[in-house]
Amino acid sequence: MSEASEAPGPGLDPGPDPGPGPGPRVIADGDHVVLKRGEVFKAVHVQRKRKIIFEKQWFYLDNAIGQRFGATFEVSSGGVLQPVKAKMEESGKEMNKAGIDNRNIVDDGKSQKLSRDDIEALKEQGLKGQDIVQHLIENSTTFRDKTGFAQEKYIQKKKKKYEAIITILKPTARIMAMMYHSREPGKICFLRYDTLAQMLSLGNIHAGCKVIVAETCAGLVLGAVMERLGGFGSVVHMYPGNMPARTATDNFGFPKLFYDHLYDFPINKLSSLLSETFSAEKEASQNLTEARVEKGNGSAHGSPKSTSQGTREIGDGNKMDDNQSVEYETMDVTCDETENKERNPCRKSNVEERNKKQEDRLKRLQAAAAVLQERNADGLIIASRLYPNPLLLSLLEFVAPSRPFVERMCIPFQYREIVICSMVMGFHMSHTRLILPNRTHPRLSMNGGGGYILTGITVAMNRVKSAVRTAEPQKADEPVAKRQKVEENKS
Repeated sequence: MSEASEAPGPGLDPGPDPGPGPGPRVIADGDHVVLKRGEVFKAVHVQRKRKIIFEKQWFYLDNAIGQRFGATFEVSSGGVLQPVKAKMEESGKEMNKAGIDNRNIVDDGKSQKLSRDDIEALKEQGLKGQDIVQHLIENSTTFRDKTGFAQEKYIQKKKKKYEAIITILKPTARIMAMMYHSREPGKICFLRYDTLAQMLSLGNIHAGCKVIVAETCAGLVLGAVMERLGGFGSVVHMYPGNMPARTATDNFGFPKLFYDHLYDFPINKLSSLLSETFSAEKEASQNLTEARVEKGNGSAHGSPKSTSQGTREIGDGNKMDDNQSVEYETMDVTCDETENKERNPCRKSNVEERNKKQEDRLKRLQAAAAVLQERNADGLIIASRLYPNPLLLSLLEFVAPSRPFVERMCIPFQYREIVICSMVMGFHMSHTRLILPNRTHPRLSMNGGGGYILTGITVAMNRVKSAVRTAEPQKADEPVAKRQKVEENKS
């Protein structure tokens, strides 16, 4: 168990992080960024004149374009971002005038002289959040009687409510892991940022290596691996289902160069790949037949509706005159002809797009299968909600000897079928400590832990020796034969 000391504050503060690599450190139109307000994060796509809603506050990111990553802005009237250059000073000089204790303070809801309408009027006047907090402090009858710690908590609470201070950060693995863990931990299998860092270190992820990543964490582990590679090397993403889910990977905002060496392969095709019976053309034809069957079932389900509608039209037509029925029939024929003329080019374009996408998928599937069949991967990382035993045993066949592998799991499992050296399973957790004046204590609201990590190194097996040993089993249970005594002949 490792311990981490943090700066004063209720949570972790990633600070102005410009991001890794020599890439551009200026916000541009079309970039992916992470908004930070207090302890809340949100990944957005920068576009001009696009309305962003974050923590019940709406604004535009037009003024942020051209600014450096890590810059702090304040939301003014009209949703305009104003850069905040200097650090804002603490509100109120009453911090020096503090009470001894809070025993005489009664929370009856009458200590604040300003009403809700007064505060809304101050906002309409265009006052900033810092000025509104100052008005609240001046109109509070119990602020001077509170202790210094209570006054600080009061100011921080009002700042969080009325000051719209937003920091724009460049997406990194640490920031993305903190964002998903605080907002939607179930999507990343409750993976902590410290556990993710240990997985990358134990897996020896570096530029120029070939890595196999099997994860169901919305693409967070895949994005962290791609960030470590920096566009050099290759990654094979193993995914369950028909299509990979990579929402977190897209939020990193990697350039196109990073995706040139990214391969996708479904987990349900591993058995055919191991048995050397995999064929991309066969899989494509199978998918086509399944799609046709589904389409046929949908048309069969839709036929009764059409027949019922036709009977209704016939029944209604009996009530009409013959002339009216002829006119309606001619109108229907002309409408159908015009609609078919309009729809035919659209249908042709849609069919061409589908065929092109299918060809691209087929090429990518063939490329991923070729990369895996080389069986010389430099590392393996697994972070999935699937049962870990068969997945690890099958993927180890594609890893070269003397290479590390890392598997993160919520519950420890026993592995007896794996022939490896230096296999270690441990429970990892970083302990956050809150450092304040004259006191230090661990953070009480932290979660349990980051799960268990299994790590090891693959070794090469001598197939010939193992076959000989299996053919000639040793009789270990039988006792060793005793030596017979030789009687000496008396001459």
